[in-house]
Formats: sequence, structure tokens, C-alpha cells
Amino acid sequence: MQKFIALMCALISFLIPSAQADFTHFITRDGHRLLDGATELRFAGIHAPELHRIENDAAGPCLQDPRGWGQYFQWPTADEQENWIKALTRFGHKVMRVYVLSVATPYDQDCQRETHILPPSSPDGMPVLNENAMVVYDRMIALASKHNLRLILPFIDHWKWWGGREQLAAFYGESANDFYNTDSKTYQAYLHIISTVINRKNTLTGRLYSEEKAIMAWETGNELRDSTPVFVQKTAAHIKKHAPKQLIVDGTYLKIISSSLDDPNIDIISNHFYTTNENNNPEQIEKDLKAINGKKVYLIGEYGLKDASGLEDIMHKAVHYQYQGARAAGAFIWGFRGHRHNGGFYWHKEYTGHYSYRLPGFTEGDPNEEQSVVDIVRTAQAQLQGLTAAPPLPVPEAPILREVSSHGAIAWMGAPLGKYYRIERRKKNASWKFWQRWTPWRTIGRDISDGKLVFMPQEDTLFVDSNITHGRYQYRVYASNPSGESPPSNIYEQTF
Repeated sequence: MQKFIALMCALISFLIPSAQADFTHFITRDGHRLLDGATELRFAGIHAPELHRIENDAAGPCLQDPRGWGQYFQWPTADEQENWIKALTRFGHKVMRVYVLSVATPYDQDCQRETHILPPSSPDGMPVLNENAMVVYDRMIALASKHNLRLILPFIDHWKWWGGREQLAAFYGESANDFYNTDSKTYQAYLHIISTVINRKNTLTGRLYSEEKAIMAWETGNELRDSTPVFVQKTAAHIKKHAPKQLIVDGTYLKIISSSLDDPNIDIISNHFYTTNENNNPEQIEKDLKAINGKKVYLIGEYGLKDASGLEDIMHKAVHYQYQGARAAGAFIWGFRGHRHNGGFYWHKEYTGHYSYRLPGFTEGDPNEEQSVVDIVRTAQAQLQGLTAAPPLPVPEAPILREVSSHGAIAWMGAPLGKYYRIERRKKNASWKFWQRWTPWRTIGRDISDGKLVFMPQEDTLFVDSNITHGRYQYRVYASNPSGESPPSNIYEQTF
């Protein structure tokens, strides 16, 4: 009976995130385990890097960026951020690692993009945080707290894609390698960014970031492959000084710094698996756990860009393998994209030809093995909760009907975990009595998907009502998935 009750509690917690508006405590570490209160915290998911800054691949590359690469980045809307976080948590995500703080480049204005970190106002000054960017960051944290999602937040990137160490060093006429030199101006700027961010007061919650329980951990950076023992030690001590209640991830890449295993300020050792590094295999988990030897928590912060069967092998090892009692705390498959504000999904194509994954998975994503990958994660999440199989998805909430154009094109923001949509319409008839002035609602489209893999908002439409005559119409939309149909959306009225 006790086992049955425990399994039922696990099932309920999997299906229904807590309704409380804020977490009651911080995540803590006990040796090689993460603890949520007295309960061990383990997790699996699809990595959602862009909860705070989205690259709009549909706009194509920015040719003004001479690095040979450049995207049109934008800040997500409040509706987008909440939609994405709801999709993640209702699917079963408990923790999410996002991508770094972006650093300004000389080409941002031409590429119509903003960054989180702006150049200093004087040659000897410190970088400045972009308030426009940080308000979006505030909102991400506030929504994570509202919907019970713990966050792992890395600071600066080793790479240049969003602006990283090279761009930070350029503020001071130094080289990218000076980022790791603890005597450099670049490193001092890095420490300044860390302390400024951690001590920021969230404009929505009123709390300092250091007091946000939704922030599970700060990460020294993304894939910091040239980290040195001194760099990690000084950086971790600086973070812990300003955020003593939150955990710290050593963001070193492709190696484990032995001194980090004995550093009291380091809580989590992370690694990323990619085929280009010849480590994208289950055996890497065994190697890492043996090297860590139970001294710290182990996290697979990213892995992916391979076929679904290979992803499943790694996830299975992450969930089930243990070395002297120590197991991986979590693993994230790269990478997730969510709904666009006015319909369809954002998307990203990797150099390997793989595309981003959407929830709850769509047939249009079959060439990308999307449903298989989604099912791998959902199964892992269930197993980590002590369940033998993944439970049904929650019924989706109502979508948001944005517009019905004068040509009958209907646009809506898809519901979190919505898979198909049904559209209803009614027409006003002025000759009827006042209580009969609208015809009954009639379905004009069903089993409509918003899951086109490469959705181009300037070209694609979700649905067009081509059977209209002159008059005044009202529309509403329902979302559904295998668990059921949502309530109706808001009503949109249009006169043709």
C-alpha cells in the first residue's frame, strides 16, 4: 500500500506542477546529490537555450556581420516566454539550463539586434547591462518561479555566436585568451558582470537575483574549454561571495579540473557531448562519473545532434547508470524552440542538418525524428519519478486567437502542448430577433496543425477561411492533444 501511495504521489507531481507562486526553499547539495528539500532532485529534458533571447532564423543570416555568421536576434514577448515555460513544465521539466548573456559586437545595429552586455562608457570602465535585455531576463526568472521551473544560468560564452569572451576582451583591446587570465582587464570585467547580475533587483518580483529560489545554479560560463584551476577557483569564490544560497556549476568543457572536485565553492561538474569532440556516447558518462568519484554533482548540460537511437542510449545511461552510488543528476538534449507570438514555431537548423524540437512533437517533424526524441525525454522523466511509463499529457489550455485578416487568414498562438486545432465560426444576421442575431457556432476546420518544421511567418498561414460572404463574423479556436480538447480561445470579430 505504501508503495502504491508513493507511486500515486509521483504521478500527481509529474502531471500537475504545484500551484504555489514561489518556491519555498533553495536547491541544495548533499555530496553527489541535489536536494529539493529532503527529496533527491534528478531531471531530464530538451535544452531550451533561448528563454530570454531568440534568434529568428526565418529572417535569414545578417550579411553585415563579417564573421561569416550572424542572426537577427530579438527579445521574446511576455506571451512567448510564458507559453514556452508552461510547455516545458507541463511536459515534465523540473529544471532548465538556458544560454549565456550576450555581449555587444560592432555589427549589432546593422543586424537589428540588442545584447545583454554593452561596452563601457570609457576605455577604463566596466561593461554595462542593457536594461531592455535585463527586464526580459527578470521576466524569465519570475515566470520560472510562477510555474515551478528551476534555472541554471551561465554567464559568458567561450564562443562568439552570441558575443562571448572574444567580444568582451575587445572592449579593452585584449585577446580572447585574456578572458582566462585572472590578471587581465577582461577578467576583471567578467567578475564585474557576475556581481552586477547577481545583485540585480528583479523588476517583477522585487527580489535580488541572489534571493531568487528559481535560480538553482550559476554556471561560470558556456563550454569554457580553456579554464584553468586558478580561473575556476577565483570565479567560483566570487560567485559564492555574492550568491551564497545558490549552487555553482563549473562550466569547464571537455575536461574535469581536479582541484574543482575539492573546491567547496563548486557544487556541480558539467560536460557537453557532441560528435565533433568524439565524446557523444554513453561511455562518456561512465568516464565522467568515475573521474568525479562522488565528490560533486554530475550534469550532462548538453548533448545531441545525432539520431534518436543514439540519443536514447545516452539518456538511458544517464538515468540508470551509477558509479559507487553516484548518478547523473540530469541530462539535456539539444535543443528546444517554442511558439511564435502570432503563430507557428521558431526553428533552428544546425550544421549537422538537425532541427530544433517542439513540444509535444509533430508529424511534420518526422524527418527530424522529433516525436521519437520527445518520447525519449518523456520516458526518462517518468522513470526518474519512479514510474514505469509516461502518463498522459495534460489537456492543453486555450490558444490565443490573434487575428482574422480581411482575406480570412486566421492566426493564433498555439497552446502549450497543443497538437491540433479546431476552428469555429458564426455569422451575425441583423434581420433576426435580438437573441438570435448570431448563427450557431459551426466548425470550419479541424485537425489543423501549427507544427510546420520551417515556418516562415511572412509566407505561411495556419488556416484561411475561404468560404465567406459579406457580413460580420466571429471566430474562436480550440487546441487538442491525445488527452482532450481545450476550452475555446478568445473571440475575434471581423467584417468582410
